[in-house]
Amino acid sequence: MLKPIELSKGVYWVGAVDWNVRDFHGYTTNRGSTYNAYLVKSDKTALVDTVKAGFFPEMVSRIEAIMDPGEIDYLIVNHVEMDHSGALPLFMERFPRVRLVATDNGIKALQRHYRKEWAIEKVKTGAEISLGDKTLLFLEAYMLHWPDSMFTYLKEDHILLPNDGFGQHYASYNRFDDENPLETVMDEAAKYFANILMPLAPLIPPLLKKVIKLGIPIDMIAPSHGVIWRSHPNKIIQAYMDWSNGVAQDRVLIIYDTMWGSTEKMARSISEGISTAGVENKLLSLRNNHRSDILKEILTSKILVVGSPTLNEGMFPSVAELLFYLKGLRPLKKKGVAFGSYGWGGEAVPAITEAMKGMGFEIIDPGLGVAYVPGPEDVEQCVALGRKIAASL
Repeated sequence: MLKPIELSKGVYWVGAVDWNVRDFHGYTTNRGSTYNAYLVKSDKTALVDTVKAGFFPEMVSRIEAIMDPGEIDYLIVNHVEMDHSGALPLFMERFPRVRLVATDNGIKALQRHYRKEWAIEKVKTGAEISLGDKTLLFLEAYMLHWPDSMFTYLKEDHILLPNDGFGQHYASYNRFDDENPLETVMDEAAKYFANILMPLAPLIPPLLKKVIKLGIPIDMIAPSHGVIWRSHPNKIIQAYMDWSNGVAQDRVLIIYDTMWGSTEKMARSISEGISTAGVENKLLSLRNNHRSDILKEILTSKILVVGSPTLNEGMFPSVAELLFYLKGLRPLKKKGVAFGSYGWGGEAVPAITEAMKGMGFEIIDPGLGVAYVPGPEDVEQCVALGRKIAASL
């Protein structure tokens, strides 16, 4: 079992690594995850967040390697979602002297989740708790990504504990960014942002500006999932600023499903037209790629080309599911175009176009529909559409 990891003097990771989780409320976690909890020890001691309920014994054993858990003074609740607070009732039952700390919304959420009459200290942005030679500063992070969300900052250590902010679903024996492949960590960070924080993107720049206004230096970011940013905190902060402002690469995604191969043939021909113009593009079949992985690619691409056969006077179910999911995530500054094959109706292409318009996409072309199986002239139309898409960059 992993031992507690020291972030700085008196500050420890005491969380848990979930090597085997592969689904997180509909989000694929192919690299597992972690539930990070942090112990801050001085004259008094605070535990910042807990872990998913099943990992309670792991967390307690790590704390016991440092101190008696029953002597912890404060339990800081940055976020009530059960992957972070699931072990909290178990902790309170076993170690009842600890004092809970949460925002007003956090208190309401704890009461609704656990129906317990706990004494909870309410904090607002700017509130502080002194542990002796360490000070906890609190920053409300409303709707990042729940109403109760809060950041905790360790003033003397310059460590930000932002709960779900800056996290990744990534399991590793090594706890720090410089001990893991940075490209892999950033890939998981992008996927995490795209599927969880993208709809809240407009709230992120003002929050980061609030952090700057407080004048707090950040040497380390210790989120509640994934690795701790000690060597590249500015890299992940800049990535969040870019993603929150809709900054993306000059890249085209062609996403499609197909019944008998006609829509796929169109997709490959459109890709050929884009490629001949020298523009990077990817073909992603909905049969072979999960929507949560596709969302990561959408986050970092400027143009989305969506293809579907017509079925029952509408889109193919997998395409409709993706667009419904995407609508809730509210992507920023995207361009789009639809294509697809049909037998006699052809309703899928206009339906996709309308769905994109509803999400604020800039529509490049009215869309291309082909009856039955694409012939040479249809293939040429697809290639020409690809060139038009590339030119729109």
